[in-house]
Amino acid sequence: MKKSPYELTRRTFVKGMAGLAISSATIAAQRNDKSSARSGRWIAACRDSLLKTTKKPDCWSAMKELGVAGVEVEVDPALACPALYGPEKTYNLATDSGLQALKDRFSEEGLAITGFLMHNRFDERLDEELEWNRKLVKAAQELGVKVIRIDIVSRRTKGEEFFSFAVKVCKQLCDITEGTSVAYGIENHGNTTNDPAFLQRLFDAVDSPHLGLTLDTANFYWYGHPLDDLYKNFERFAPKVFHTHCKSIRYPEDKKNVRRPMGWEYGKYACPIYEGDIDFRKVAAILRKANYRGALCLEDESLEKYPEAERTEVLRKEIALLKNLGKMEA
Repeated sequence: MKKSPYELTRRTFVKGMAGLAISSATIAAQRNDKSSARSGRWIAACRDSLLKTTKKPDCWSAMKELGVAGVEVEVDPALACPALYGPEKTYNLATDSGLQALKDRFSEEGLAITGFLMHNRFDERLDEELEWNRKLVKAAQELGVKVIRIDIVSRRTKGEEFFSFAVKVCKQLCDITEGTSVAYGIENHGNTTNDPAFLQRLFDAVDSPHLGLTLDTANFYWYGHPLDDLYKNFERFAPKVFHTHCKSIRYPEDKKNVRRPMGWEYGKYACPIYEGDIDFRKVAAILRKANYRGALCLEDESLEKYPEAERTEVLRKEIALLKNLGKMEA
């Protein structure tokens, strides 16, 4: 298989400059290596959908309230960013002025966009999806965003027909990113990409440095994989991880290491990452060993269990844990 852009070294980059044209994958790797060499840390981020939990008047003060250094930004098909907000202010990537305004504000606040998030429906509206991706990749380049989280979910087609369709779609997406430093992170999500065999076949068939994984730490568990198997899956795919969603579940002792039905009692047992079954120190060690260069992005789906007045503090505690993990040595 081809090397991921995140696996190349600065030495490789310098040697490449001596003669041949520099590929976008090498440029991405060189930038990531510089960032790593400066700090040796991952930044703690969160889904932008969590920001309004703080009740702050704008997304910028919400990020500071939570203590995050970055945020994953949802983008809709009109290139609006519905979860970024301010008093009488909305954000959109569809125009040059909108792009520049968002770029300037993130710079002023000293914050980062750690990834874009799309909710895709490829097998229902392929042409529209591809056009949406073309526009978003262009915006990502302008804003210096390296990863776009995508869904590869079977809705209308099933089985081998869907697998063939998924390979075709992912190759088309990688063609869109060719010549850029942008990569896609498929989330292990739903009834399809939580199957490690499907994921492996897909990565092997597409074989592109522009296609990797948005590792959702809880979704394999949600799907029914026993707890001990989670770490095997994390290790298996760690070299392809470009982005993360950090969340957890706390199952009863007799349900942790058995195969459960997909989604079994998730609403009841979803919990903050500091209370769950998943050992995030192990997760961090696995990602460091694989030279992961992204952020640790919080996605908590348990907040409805807590009174509104307590939810911000729950998120702050989770972010503090991710910050500590980001400082760990390999």
